[in-house]
Amino acid sequence: MDQNMARDLISRYVWIVDTLNRYGRLTREDIDRLWMRSHLSDGNPIPPRTFYHYRRAIEENFHIDILCNRNGEYYIDPGEDDSNRVLTNWLLDSYAVNSAMKESHAASGRVLVEDVPSAREFLPTVLEAIGSSEKIVFTYAGFNRSRAECDILFHPYFVKRYKQRWYMVGLREKTADIRTYALDRVKEMRLMSKNFTMPEDLDPSQFFDNIIGITLSKAPARIVKIRATPQQAKYFRALPLHHSQQEEIHDSYSIFTYRLKLNYELVHELLGYGAGVTVLAPKELQVMVTDELRQSMRQYEELLAETI
Repeated sequence: MDQNMARDLISRYVWIVDTLNRYGRLTREDIDRLWMRSHLSDGNPIPPRTFYHYRRAIEENFHIDILCNRNGEYYIDPGEDDSNRVLTNWLLDSYAVNSAMKESHAASGRVLVEDVPSAREFLPTVLEAIGSSEKIVFTYAGFNRSRAECDILFHPYFVKRYKQRWYMVGLREKTADIRTYALDRVKEMRLMSKNFTMPEDLDPSQFFDNIIGITLSKAPARIVKIRATPQQAKYFRALPLHHSQQEEIHDSYSIFTYRLKLNYELVHELLGYGAGVTVLAPKELQVMVTDELRQSMRQYEELLAETI
């Protein structure tokens, strides 16, 4: 099967999931009526046997069960777990934008999205390796190395997207430790046709549970407290910094509490809010943030001194 045909099939699968997700329980007649209005359709209904194969493929590839009740109505299994629901929502969001742009030429130039180059070339290969528990070998040009590192043998356990970059997390066979690699720094990659065994005690959903970003740490999680202005607090309520977020509302500020490991990404995330937030605890995080601020101030002071 060529890439265009595979891409078309995936679009059809996601259309079915998206339609059932939006409309709820639908009969085959309802589905066909909506299908014939879709840009994916040639104006004909989905043949019964084809629809059956689509359902099985959706279950196999996306782990989404489409059930049918006694009234002949199809619906998505409400027992779907949280991790599958996150993936489903991401697929549906991506499909919704893509579908709207194809069906409305007037809107296509008015939808602006950030590019994710790492998803184009190597993400499908990594996902295939994860699905088949197959080892991969790749060349990696990390930012902190002057030369690319070749022939890295790797067991990909799962992937994570963070700030418009895709990362794969797994075991580097040579060093027998867990590593994280950014897909946009990969230069070559191929499947090895050799299988690996996923550790039974590794839960991807819990792996970055107390971490902002993708920098791994063996240090224990800390209680982090930040004070936010009323305006910044509104943004945290709408889009929490972390799932452990708790808020204490005061007259002129709010205090947000988290359980997090201290790392580079947390510091720079907090710095990005400027004067809207102040770190109250722990002391170590205060020092990390103020060190970055002092270094930035020093650079600007030197720059201003040169222009006087």
